[in-house]
Amino acid sequence: MRIATWNVNSIRSRIDRVTAWLEGNEVDAIAIQETKAREDQFPFDRFEALGYEVAHHGLNQWNGVAIASRVGLTDVQIGFDAMPGWGEPAAAEARAIGAVCGGVRLWSLYIPNGRALDDPHLTYELEWLAALQASARTWLADDPAAQIALLGDWNIAPTDADVWSVPYYEGRTHTSPAERAAFEAVVDAGFSDVVRPHTSEPGTFTYWDYTQLRFPKRQGMRIDFALCSPALAERVVGAAIDREERKGKGASDHAPVVVEIAD
Repeated sequence: MRIATWNVNSIRSRIDRVTAWLEGNEVDAIAIQETKAREDQFPFDRFEALGYEVAHHGLNQWNGVAIASRVGLTDVQIGFDAMPGWGEPAAAEARAIGAVCGGVRLWSLYIPNGRALDDPHLTYELEWLAALQASARTWLADDPAAQIALLGDWNIAPTDADVWSVPYYEGRTHTSPAERAAFEAVVDAGFSDVVRPHTSEPGTFTYWDYTQLRFPKRQGMRIDFALCSPALAERVVGAAIDREERKGKGASDHAPVVVEIAD
């Protein structure tokens, strides 16, 4: 089974690239982030033409998450317990959707961007991750053999090796001690990064800003991850980051991440 995660940065703008990539990569299920579409705007038909069922949660032109699967899609869940919201009054955003695909519970997650160290959005990000960590810990406590993959754009570079320049990110979000501790708390809950062991070369990133020629200069970040439960992590036999998909006209600023799972 091949699963993937990809922040597509607008599914309507990139549907041709997404469907072409799916056709060429034999992916069984994919978690998608930043669809930037309401339910009535999502191109369900384009996925269905390729044999994929889709569960999508989108409220407006911001955020939006989806799971597309050709190996079954059941038990769809929007959000998780105690997931905090944003705004005044606080309202849940379209940032988390889960479903069972091929016997594995996949979560497509778009973790809030902290924006700046003194921005209230950083507090929101940390509270969101704390709620995710608590839910994830409960899932494993209820079923230690659970097959769970937390897939998505985490908006955190958990180690210095995950950024092109440590000095550049000093005093910024994505690398702050608080964010890294929040990411590590999910790992400590029992979920391991199954991609890093297969993509450990220096300068291996998943995101490159559109500005200042960041991509050709190889000035990126690793912020897209697949964190798997112990039982699922044992089945992982390979992983890759498709940097080539970041190239060319109309590319997302994120690259797809693929995980190979043995039967």
